[in-house]
Amino acid sequence: MNLLKIAQMTDDDARAYLEGIRWPNGPRCPHCGTRYPHRITGKATSRHPARKGLYKCAGPKCRRQFTVTVGTIFERSHLPLGKWIAAFHLMTSSKKGISAHQLHRMLEVTYKTAWFMAHRIRHAMSEQPLKRKLQGIVEADETFIGGKPRRRNATRGAEGRPVAGAIRRPKAPVLGLVERDGKARALALETVTPAEIKGHMQTHVSRLARIMTDEAGHYRKIGDHFDGHQAVKHSMGEYARGHVSTNQVEGFFSMVKRQYHGTHHHYSRQHMQKYLDEMAFRWNGRKMNDSDRRDEAVRSAEGKRLTYRDPGK
Repeated sequence: MNLLKIAQMTDDDARAYLEGIRWPNGPRCPHCGTRYPHRITGKATSRHPARKGLYKCAGPKCRRQFTVTVGTIFERSHLPLGKWIAAFHLMTSSKKGISAHQLHRMLEVTYKTAWFMAHRIRHAMSEQPLKRKLQGIVEADETFIGGKPRRRNATRGAEGRPVAGAIRRPKAPVLGLVERDGKARALALETVTPAEIKGHMQTHVSRLARIMTDEAGHYRKIGDHFDGHQAVKHSMGEYARGHVSTNQVEGFFSMVKRQYHGTHHHYSRQHMQKYLDEMAFRWNGRKMNDSDRRDEAVRSAEGKRLTYRDPGK
């Protein structure tokens, strides 16, 4: 199903698509897990017909009503489901992502709606809770994302004179972990210290993994916590020594920076982890076609909520 077919979907088609993704074996109550609930259909002569796609739980202790959007990022959204599916398709099929302004123009919604919709979709793309730790050979490296830091008086005005009080915007550190020929994870860091990097790696990497890094000092004792550790010496012009390299994690970082510089141009540290999760999701699904990658993202929306009052969680 490509973008053209999504644009031609009716509300009933979109609802049937979501039900097929979320409930491949039939409807299931999101409150208690009871299968085969009752579908509520209003009478043709009723003055207040029931909402389309409404079910009632058959469990004797539950008996609650629900639709396919309950318990997902779509819950309590007033947008047509077809626009949600189109947004999922655009965000999962665009190699360098898509901006909220572009969604605002293409889907004919307000910018505020497009911005929050994109953050909800990124929240669905995040691998939380973790399904498994990275295994085998895992490459680790860190990079810095953001504009170039400037001296206080470096920015110049219209007449070429330094402007006092120019904003200094330091770059934000990011840790990249890439399973050799497998999955990737990117984590926003507060500081680049051995303690913080070790904590993240112990959370995301199996103890039986072999770690590949460069010669940076904060990786010096990382091998004590895993099955082994080897490093390439970039300072001596060495970028690969047999199977020892960090080429895959650096390739992943190149895509992360293309997303930043080519599409978004800037994002705050408060929301940086969501953008990193989005890029990692597309990297992990790089061998899928666009439809399968979209379906996987929609499937991941179950059990996740993000409210406008707390978009930074």
